[in-house]
Amino acid sequence: MTQTIAPRVRTLVLLILAVAGALLAGAAPASAHAALTGSDPAQGAVVDTAPSQVSLTFSEPIAVGDDSVRVLDPKGERVDKGDPANPSGTTYSVRLVSGLPDGTYTVAYQVVSADSHPVAGAFTFSIGAPSETTVSVSAQGSDDGLVGWLYGFGRYVSYAGFVVLAGGAAFVLACWAPGARVRAVQRLVVSGWLALTAATLGLLMLRGSYTTSGKVGDVFDLELLGDVLQTKTGAALVSRLLLLAAAALFIAVLFGAYARTADAVEPDRDAEDDGGGDDGGPDKRDLTFGLALGGTVVAAGLAASWAMSEHASQGLQAGVAMPVDVVHLLAVAAWLGGLTALLVALYRAPVETPVGRDAVRRFSRLAFGSVVTLAVTGVYQSWRQLGSWSAFTDTRYGQLLLVKIALVAVMVAVAFLSRRWTQRLADARVSEAAEEAERTEATERVEEAVRAEEAERAEEAERAEEAVRVKATERTEATERAEEAERAEEAERVKATVRAKEAVRAEATERAEEEKQPAGTAPAEASGTSEVPGASMAVEPPKASDASDAEKAEAGQDSVRAAQLARQRAAAEAARQKRLRDADPNRFGLRRSVLAEAGVALVLLAVTTVLTQTEPGRTEQDARAATAASSSASATGQGSGAVSLTMPFDTGGKSGKGVVSIDLDPAQAGDNALHVYVEGPDGTPVDVPEVKIALTLAAQNIGPLPVAPDHVTTGHWSASRVQIPMAGDWKVEVTVRTSDIDQVTVSKNAQIG
Repeated sequence: MTQTIAPRVRTLVLLILAVAGALLAGAAPASAHAALTGSDPAQGAVVDTAPSQVSLTFSEPIAVGDDSVRVLDPKGERVDKGDPANPSGTTYSVRLVSGLPDGTYTVAYQVVSADSHPVAGAFTFSIGAPSETTVSVSAQGSDDGLVGWLYGFGRYVSYAGFVVLAGGAAFVLACWAPGARVRAVQRLVVSGWLALTAATLGLLMLRGSYTTSGKVGDVFDLELLGDVLQTKTGAALVSRLLLLAAAALFIAVLFGAYARTADAVEPDRDAEDDGGGDDGGPDKRDLTFGLALGGTVVAAGLAASWAMSEHASQGLQAGVAMPVDVVHLLAVAAWLGGLTALLVALYRAPVETPVGRDAVRRFSRLAFGSVVTLAVTGVYQSWRQLGSWSAFTDTRYGQLLLVKIALVAVMVAVAFLSRRWTQRLADARVSEAAEEAERTEATERVEEAVRAEEAERAEEAERAEEAVRVKATERTEATERAEEAERAEEAERVKATVRAKEAVRAEATERAEEEKQPAGTAPAEASGTSEVPGASMAVEPPKASDASDAEKAEAGQDSVRAAQLARQRAAAEAARQKRLRDADPNRFGLRRSVLAEAGVALVLLAVTTVLTQTEPGRTEQDARAATAASSSASATGQGSGAVSLTMPFDTGGKSGKGVVSIDLDPAQAGDNALHVYVEGPDGTPVDVPEVKIALTLAAQNIGPLPVAPDHVTTGHWSASRVQIPMAGDWKVEVTVRTSDIDQVTVSKNAQIG
């Protein structure tokens, strides 16, 4: 069964990753979150006189650098000067050199939105009349190349790592305490930590190139890295790394001290204990509470590193949106990460530590709470980012959000099937328990009968052995008596032989004496020793051997064989139990439904990552409206209505020469914005002690109307809500004071309205 499932699992995972990659690959072009909502001159506008500056208005604050805004003439040469300025709100301007000839000019911008995403674009305007230009307005953004793709992939890996890390730990603490001892679950959580850490470091290195040039070589530019560390996004990434250090300590305690306390918990206790198997006493409860509290704080901090630097940190109700975003991310991690841990437990948990039905039930309740939380926070975020029902279908963000909602609905439906399989598993376990009890009782009865029969056979064997022992004893005694008689008979034979020999010797002696030989010597008696029949011979005792060493070696071999046999039996029993567990149709159905949930979850995570890189629907619609208004103005030939005046001055004193420029926008009756720029003879911005403006309409005896602009930056003053009561040919007088006694007033006429 397992060999059949594994290829399907691998195939499904590869398919899901391919879909996720396709979604990420198509996300890059729409990654801007701040949109250009207006410009002066407007896109495609034709102005009569050369403006002194170009102003860009965005939907939210942006970060600008030295080359964030460039203005190019028809030959492709830059005609802007100085750094971009922020005179008010979300409007940013750059000064132009004086005396620009007629022709079509290109404005190219590359900035970073407040929610950390690069924004790039270009448009044209013309002075006098349109002309041919060598500049292409379809410049590639820094997020469209390899660096942009790597940055998007890093964001996906960071989200996935956070989900697996936080959700896997929550599953162990809240649903399945014995899982802290399961090696597969440990590897899963540690892999989440490693993925999040590596992705965060990668994002930190890629950030500088991602928001500027988009070149791979700039990834290792330490100067760019230093600039990134000074930004909100850089601070968020560094904070995430510090929190990951705390998360490493949390993981060490979870799979160290907490896992050791979980050793005392029976694997099946989790079917009886509704608290996740946490009945290890006060010490274990205190440890569990501390881990839960510390883990929640660390997870919330990690989630805040996204909330404080992306969508939630800008736009409407940012103070409410950021906490809501943190809760949303935690709910996602609890649901999807816990689901991943459950899938690993169902497929990879050892036989001696199976995931119980009550662990699945507890996760089901956790997932339900997470889904409810996601629904509530998601509704708020959708309203905040879309703003209207039409944005669901008219904007890319809304379309992706619809896909995300559909995927969540599919996951909820599959989760419902998982709950049904869990209930069937519980019912099957109850029936199996009853059958097991009956089988146990029958087995006990059979064993009792077998034991009685074995006792009878043992008693009969004992009686037979006693009879055998008696017969053996009788045979032994008869044998001993026979041997004793034989030995006595042999002894008699020996004695008779000795007596016969003595008689022979005595008779020989008598004959010798009777013959009385002359030599006086008796014949020598044959002497010698004759063996006595039956005489015992000494038997040499056997030599000492190494019997004890041989016995020890044999005993060692027996113990090794016994250990091998025990391991083989344990492996065979584990394989048998695993086959039985895999053959359970209810558990198999639960596995398939959870696997399907995990597959949908991977795609859902990819869509969520794309959403975070997509321009919100509200911003996209505002940008479209501004573009439409600009196009309408260009079509009617009205242009932007702005007036730019350039007047040289000479106060007569030291450093008294220069040029003063006036921009009046929209140069209509009513409220107007006025900007004043002062430059030295070399064209560089200079500050002067005082600049005053006066407006006079001599034809109607109106004025002079004084205007006191506020100093903005070097060589730049501005005033908002300047009231011009009616249209006409107005005289604009500028008084420039370069010292306590040196000042001059210069003037030009401007057509208002």
